Amino acid sequence: MTAPSPASVEGLLLTADRLFSGELAHATTAGRHRGACLALRTALELCVDRAVETAMPSLPRTTGRAKLLLLHSVAPAETARRAKALWSQLSLGCHYHLYELGPTYDQVRAWRVEAHGLVRELVL
Repeated sequence: MTAPSPASVEGLLLTADRLFSGELAHATTAGRHRGACLALRTALELCVDRAVETAMPSLPRTTGRAKLLLLHSVAPAETARRAKALWSQLSLGCHYHLYELGPTYDQVRAWRVEAHGLVRELVL
């Protein structure tokens, strides 16, 4: 058995786009929106991981939240702030709660645009 390949940022963004556009029609609208949020959040986390680990290669293993805080020291402050805000919104969007409505089409569309922009900024 081969080891699973790590997820790629490009693959996750493509998955989010496919979910968002309705290509995966067997899922409900709410399920597609939550799935797109999860794929976008994971892509953002991978970019943050890479940015922090590139700047601080000797950093011991740490949590994603800690890496979002460390991003302020390796990226422009506005980029770090936007990444943290987007991560928070996507986290809310991908978790199901009985007492809350899922993310709307417009919310996911705005988060998708922001995620694509942040990925480009963090990769450079």
